[in-house]
Amino acid sequence: MRRESHSLDTAAVHAGRDDLAGLGVHALPLDLSTTNPLPGIESGGLSYEALASGGAVPDGGSAVYARLWNPTVARFEDALATMEHAEAGVAFSSGMAAVTASVLALCLGQQKPHVVAVRPLYGGTDHLLASGMVGTEVSFCAADEVAAAIRPDTGLIMLETPANPTLELVDIAAVVAQGAGVPVLVDNTFATPVLQNPLDHGAALSLHSATKYLGGHGDAVGGVVACSEKIAARLRQVRAITGGILHPLAAYLFHRGLATLPVRMRAQQDSARRIVDWLTGHDAVAEVCYPGLHGDPTGVLGRQMHGTGAMISIRLRGGYAAAERLTGDVSLFTHAVSLGGVDSLIQHPAALTHRPVAAEAKPDADVVRLSIGLESPEDLIADLARALVSPALIGEDR
Repeated sequence: MRRESHSLDTAAVHAGRDDLAGLGVHALPLDLSTTNPLPGIESGGLSYEALASGGAVPDGGSAVYARLWNPTVARFEDALATMEHAEAGVAFSSGMAAVTASVLALCLGQQKPHVVAVRPLYGGTDHLLASGMVGTEVSFCAADEVAAAIRPDTGLIMLETPANPTLELVDIAAVVAQGAGVPVLVDNTFATPVLQNPLDHGAALSLHSATKYLGGHGDAVGGVVACSEKIAARLRQVRAITGGILHPLAAYLFHRGLATLPVRMRAQQDSARRIVDWLTGHDAVAEVCYPGLHGDPTGVLGRQMHGTGAMISIRLRGGYAAAERLTGDVSLFTHAVSLGGVDSLIQHPAALTHRPVAAEAKPDADVVRLSIGLESPEDLIADLARALVSPALIGEDR
């Protein structure tokens, strides 16, 4: 497994750019080619076979076709892998495409169709697993129930930490220990490589919805998995067959976004902490959900996660009516799904991102999720102060 000697901040700026000097350029190049010239029939055929089976372009070969490989995408993959302390990265057209490919490669590709999933998870992931749409069977469980859920045909264990939308922390190493050698996939979207590196704690795959913090500007959709080269080859094969490769323009934007990711994440985290402090004293808020706020009995913070992040969930005393009023009355916060951008977002998970989730796993109706951006925290607090009202006033005319 590769270990980058530079600090994370330096790697964020320089990783994936090793070939730029040789190309005679300074800024990241963008290759939008859908097809590539072939040096000959035989070499072209060998290149196609190598790429379609998850390998690399042979010496003297060709990239052949953009569904199989693209240099702009490859640079982003290499950069993310470096930041995640991984051998390889594989980028996809969306976070859900990355999740689906991981399930196909690790479960169906290995004739082990059973998945153990630690709830809560992102609603789309939960829905995919529960639907059985890709031919898998799932056992949902708590983090301390993984060992009991393992079967001989278990091909993958999936978890998310911090969890969406409760912000609960899961001890990755403890889940890996329970897994008895079954590969563990960690959705690292909320933490990013700035705050957490799942492979360092025994996970086999670290997955990101790159749409969120990696890009950071809400203008590109994509997903990426950091893992070993052996697993990456399986993922690339699935990607080649299903056509789920990331578009080069999105890869360019994500790679550019990595350079400022550490700075953005730390600034957004600082603002989130200030907003958490304010929210905990508001009479309209029954509970604030934020990593470490209610203690850290497993010791995950510091040992596994190097910060608390910029996501906040709150429970409102006025229930669903209060959530509806809050999301409609804010002005700086945009009422929208997604997260991790430079601007702050607010949404109601039960009605939106977790709408397809089974009733027993659906977030409560009083929960609202906040993604803190780069605005002034004082301005964000003022926006919330105007929109948050006492439970006694819920239902009155605005």
